Amino acid sequence: MMNTSVVEVDIAKTETPSPAMILCSNPANGHALGQVAALSASEVDAAVESAHRAQKTWAKSSFKQRRAVLQHILDYLLNNADELCDYIVQDSGKTYENALLGEIFAACNKLKWLIKNGERHLRSEKVSSGLLMHKKGRIEYRPLGVVACIVPWNYPLQNIISSLGAPLMAGNAVIIKASEMVAWSSSKFQEITNQALEKEGFSSDTVQIINGYGDTGAALVRSNIQKILFIGSVGNGRRIIEGSAKNIVPVVMELGGKDPLIVCEDANLDKAVHSALGGNFINLGQNCIASERIIVHNKVYKAFLEQVSTVACALRQGPPQKGGNVDVGAMTSPLQVAIVDKLVKDAIAKGARVICGGAINEDLQGNYYPPTILADVSPDMAISYEEVFGPVMLIMRVSSDEEAIALANSTDFGLHSSVITKSRRRGEKIADQLEAGATCINDFGLCYLNQDLPFGGVKYSGFGRMNGRDGLRAYTNQKAVLSDRFPFEIPPKLFPVGASDYDVALASTRMMFSNGLIQKLKHLCKLISLSLKKNG
Repeated sequence: MMNTSVVEVDIAKTETPSPAMILCSNPANGHALGQVAALSASEVDAAVESAHRAQKTWAKSSFKQRRAVLQHILDYLLNNADELCDYIVQDSGKTYENALLGEIFAACNKLKWLIKNGERHLRSEKVSSGLLMHKKGRIEYRPLGVVACIVPWNYPLQNIISSLGAPLMAGNAVIIKASEMVAWSSSKFQEITNQALEKEGFSSDTVQIINGYGDTGAALVRSNIQKILFIGSVGNGRRIIEGSAKNIVPVVMELGGKDPLIVCEDANLDKAVHSALGGNFINLGQNCIASERIIVHNKVYKAFLEQVSTVACALRQGPPQKGGNVDVGAMTSPLQVAIVDKLVKDAIAKGARVICGGAINEDLQGNYYPPTILADVSPDMAISYEEVFGPVMLIMRVSSDEEAIALANSTDFGLHSSVITKSRRRGEKIADQLEAGATCINDFGLCYLNQDLPFGGVKYSGFGRMNGRDGLRAYTNQKAVLSDRFPFEIPPKLFPVGASDYDVALASTRMMFSNGLIQKLKHLCKLISLSLKKNG
């Protein structure tokens, strides 16, 4: 799911090989976690080839077997949630509550939907044969082969499990290139899929999680794969597309966001406040669907600001522990902390007003940036149109719905959006005008949790869809099949061409496609006349 902003390693820079080992540390305290091997280009190619061999068997699996494998993964998540949360927290710096709800819960939700609905959307589908009355039409959803998923660091487990579920259900093998920022935890998640596949008698090579830097990702893009899912920055998305063009490999791009949350003057302020808090401070704002821009009607601007700041300024930050000792933890990347700090300082210099936070927390050892509220943010500030990907709530003032809509649509991004209003009609009217892949009325961007809805964006937020029927079928080759309806053959006789064949074809075409009964009868009579003449 979520975007990694600009701190990802440039996958295009492959001239200098990356280190053979990735040094991993806890972002909340700097403690070393261990080392993980970074795959070379030749090792990536070997992984892809082994995936192809495994996929030939997996492609022949029944839907029952695929459901069983996904169920084993689901059971593992539920039975080992505490241990998995430990891995996530140590590697990402997020709180245990965020790890459980944002990762375990979200991944379980995805798997449950696939188990329940996957076969229904993938089995052969009967369609009309149109004018060919003697034929039967159907669509078959065939696996593509090997799917590559290149995923970011902000949700170490959820990004992996949620990415592999749909292509696996569709009969593909999957290779996931995890971010080097969370290599320690992602390397441990391989056991989840290994056990699930082996329990049903399939090769563990069907799903492989590989680690490495930019050159590892670049090698995967250039390898013998049939589709790419990329979740990350716009810049790296462009490079993925360039790399995939050589082998004409289709891609799904889930890129950045700058989601607006519009608070109308008739809004339930309590709902608006808690939607804004969730949209900005869950996972310390390291979400592509973070509600980074809170667009508030002037009539409730002061009241909203007072109410939201009362909660935000009291949020507790520190090293995550079980027991609710802190509300927010650390950010995953020190580079991202620096990016957030630079954008905030620029906004302050241009007139933004700091309500709380606004500077790196020097009292804590680790990657900490405090929950921050900036009021009176104007469209000319870089922070108003560049993705922050951190715990910064931007509050912007408007005086009408039209102004709110224009401001919401003013960025290059269009992932999710939100509207808070007591009027259902008003909410629908505003939602209809927002340039985004989804709009959530009276909540922040939670459309992702509804697995029946497609997930994706417009403009620089990417293209293609994850989740739902469309996201599942995106990992298939949709094959059209036309078969005989009757036990006897009706051979087509197009040759040799007769003297009246053109006139017969013209009369037939006009009879079938003309509007109105009179016109159809006219051309039918013509067709009968030609037939009698031909046979006479």
